[in-house]
Amino acid sequence: MPRMRSALATGLLGLVLMPVQAVAEVRTQTVAEGLDHPWAMAFLPDGEVLVTERSGALLRIDRDNGERTPIDGVPAVDARNQGGMLDVQLHPDFAENRQVYLTWSGECGEGNATHLGRGRLDRDRLADFETLFVATPCVDSTKHFGSRIVFDGDGYIFMTVGERGERDRSQDIGDHNGSVLRLLPDGGIPGDNPFVDREDAEAAIYSYGHRNPQGAVIHPDTGAVWIHEHGPRGGDEINLPQAGANFGWPKTTYGKEYWGPEIGPDELEGTVQPIHYWVPSIAPSGMDFYTGERFPEWKGNLFIGALAMTHLARLEMDGTEVVRETQLLDDRGWRIRDVRTGPDGYLYLLTDAGDGRLVRVAPAE
Repeated sequence: MPRMRSALATGLLGLVLMPVQAVAEVRTQTVAEGLDHPWAMAFLPDGEVLVTERSGALLRIDRDNGERTPIDGVPAVDARNQGGMLDVQLHPDFAENRQVYLTWSGECGEGNATHLGRGRLDRDRLADFETLFVATPCVDSTKHFGSRIVFDGDGYIFMTVGERGERDRSQDIGDHNGSVLRLLPDGGIPGDNPFVDREDAEAAIYSYGHRNPQGAVIHPDTGAVWIHEHGPRGGDEINLPQAGANFGWPKTTYGKEYWGPEIGPDELEGTVQPIHYWVPSIAPSGMDFYTGERFPEWKGNLFIGALAMTHLARLEMDGTEVVRETQLLDDRGWRIRDVRTGPDGYLYLLTDAGDGRLVRVAPAE
């Protein structure tokens, strides 16, 4: 499948490739502060929100008053550099089974790896917590763990894993790192995964050639999995994983080495082109399609947090084409780690800092 250049992939290197407008059409309210590098959130049916802190905690936060309660029973994490407690997701049938899924960087072998596990939320504890999957091989690195998880409409888990800062792992289908994985809810391997019958490949791999994907979402209309991933110096990408597809890193990228030279060509036959990319990098993290009612004009827009460019990116979509990009909250200086549509129709953000915040975004009055 050729890595085709999209209509968006034009422009001069070093420039943002879409028209970008900075606007101030919203107001923000800090729901909770003093969070230790919060990484991800998931909304509970009772109106509270689960929030992970990279240092290893899982908190339940009341969205009305910001009161927080630590949740016991979480796994031990290797919280160094980019590692620690990462994503949190509820099982689609959470109301019946109370299952909460976590990803984290954990020690294994002579290094560490991205782990997936689950437990049953029983008041202030994850009961019967179990590790379901470990993305091997374990690597002596503190970088590029990924890691986001989403459930598709058929109940499969899609889990993103970074290449751990060792780029050639992305092209090795015998290595989980640098891939999007597709798993059963118990961590098992679906029988129709693309490499399940190959002895030279890891059966959990769905797509490969990824650098460090830190955003994943299910499209609310099509049910397709969307991800985004960090480039090096430029070349952040939005991709739509396909079974068995190679997304090119590091053989092809719009990014450069941090010290200047090209890494590879923009396009390469046999690899899949991103539907959108950024030069220079915005360092994307977290993503969600807006599905609430508070901002009718935002319905179907894709929102992505920017760590390096410290703003909230609003992407207006026509199918898989980005037709307009707007920067929100660019005057706050926030490294935005996660963004979600809340059950009340507001947008919620997590800011990445030692004194991080859970923030509610509402229409300007």
